[in-house]
Amino acid sequence: MNFATQNIYHIYNRGNNKQIIFFKRDNYIYFLNKIRRYILPNCEILAYCLMPNHFHLLVYVDERLDINFENPLITNNKLSEGIRLLLSSYTKGINVQEQRIGNLFQQKTKARCVTENNSQNYSEECFHYIHQNPIKANLVDKMEDWEFSSFQDYSGLRNGNLCNQALAFKLLEVKKENFYNDSYNVRLPLELNIY
Repeated sequence: MNFATQNIYHIYNRGNNKQIIFFKRDNYIYFLNKIRRYILPNCEILAYCLMPNHFHLLVYVDERLDINFENPLITNNKLSEGIRLLLSSYTKGINVQEQRIGNLFQQKTKARCVTENNSQNYSEECFHYIHQNPIKANLVDKMEDWEFSSFQDYSGLRNGNLCNQALAFKLLEVKKENFYNDSYNVRLPLELNIY
């Protein structure tokens, strides 16, 4: 995956053949811990949502991307390598838990640069789209009822620290005082309906 500094990326992948990737609550927590270990050291996380068969991350790539690996044999950037380690280590754990073998995720994780889109509000729309996923999938009636997204943090219902909220409000031009209402009222473009 190619990343450029000072850009916002929507990173997403789903289960191979659209299969479930989170089998129980502990799996979601395990995946979030892997995000902290492999992704957070390499970028700023602006939003996330983990769904039963896929996940979404909205990240801001900063100067950490340009720091070279200590291992000259690795040619990917640190964020790409972090994504690879996140998915492979999570898959190993799930394969043991579920007594299965093989790929858990589709082969190519997508990383769409949302700051290069022509639409002025595309980054903000993507931010809201990520949080709206559980409603669109009919998993909950309200976004705040889905435990495995950053919506609860942004709406003040949980004191999570995975996302850099101050940076998200600044970069996405989302108003903190309007966040909750905007989350329910922003109409999303059809091209954002990914999964």
